[in-house]
Amino acid sequence: MPQVLYRKYRPKTFEEVEGQEHVVRTLQGALASGRIGHAYFFCGPRGTGKTTMARLLAKELNCLHNDLKTVPPKIKNKTRPCDCSFCRSVDDGNSLDIIEIDAASNRGIDEIRNLKESATVAAPSAAFKVFIIDEVHMLTPPAFNALLKILEEPPSHVVFVLATTEPHKVPDTVLSRVQRFDFKKITVDKIQKKLGEIAKKEKIEIEDSALVMLAASSSGSLRDAESALNKLMAYSGGKITDEQVAEALGIVPHQVYEKILELITQKNSQEAIFQVAHLYESGVDMDNFNRQFVRYLRGELMGILSKPVTAPPDRISPEFLIKTINIFVKAGNELRFSPVPQLPVELAILEAIK
Repeated sequence: MPQVLYRKYRPKTFEEVEGQEHVVRTLQGALASGRIGHAYFFCGPRGTGKTTMARLLAKELNCLHNDLKTVPPKIKNKTRPCDCSFCRSVDDGNSLDIIEIDAASNRGIDEIRNLKESATVAAPSAAFKVFIIDEVHMLTPPAFNALLKILEEPPSHVVFVLATTEPHKVPDTVLSRVQRFDFKKITVDKIQKKLGEIAKKEKIEIEDSALVMLAASSSGSLRDAESALNKLMAYSGGKITDEQVAEALGIVPHQVYEKILELITQKNSQEAIFQVAHLYESGVDMDNFNRQFVRYLRGELMGILSKPVTAPPDRISPEFLIKTINIFVKAGNELRFSPVPQLPVELAILEAIK
């Protein structure tokens, strides 16, 4: 059975990680100097590489080509990617020295007690036993209390990596005992570049405009973008166009936002509302459309504000864009309660035209 793209192209080395250079540099420095922490806290938006980074850290700690005579080990220069038995076991997902726990479904005190018992036993075939607790914010208060003790006094052969998308839900007592790394959303340019490389390797032809749409719609999540590309590969049959991206993923083309803004500035309410009705009838989610339109308006505003003072005035004033943004933000708050899905957007158009 073929692997999904985000698993097939999961980074195998730190150098392959996209968009988290600040985390990579810090971890590599710690590994090179031998100053290894006993507990790390990776937080940030979904699909930005937290679990992948945890696995790469485990690989570097236990790689058979590193110097294991000292604890913590000193990292040597070695051929990339590494093909030792431990690194292969991590890439294949069958390493006994990496224990991954999904706290969303294993969130009770009994699971943490089992973890503590496992931590007292040395790693079967490596220097370190690495525990990766994903979505750690889902643990119950008693489970967090049980985790605290082992975070305070961990065995020398254990490293913990706690990962979450919601760091504010993790108790301060836990945060004070870990090294925190904040993962950033990945930029559209980097996602676009990565998708282009994957498409080339998969021998899939994809238009540049389709790549831009895919990257922009992923909200900084490379995993989401790769999953969307996987879907489009099955949908398109060989060549991916921007029309197919819009149809398969329900994404509104950039030109539509341009057109609606132009109609609003021209005070053509009838045509603007017709455009919205057409989008709704074609299956576009109005909440998603509204959010993307606000982002488009913000982009237009930032573009105007970044121009030199001496530049010729734009046909649309910043004041008009600020007013329109506020109107559509208000419409977004009303969409969830509206008995007619497109009504708040239609009213927002009429208000913006006044």
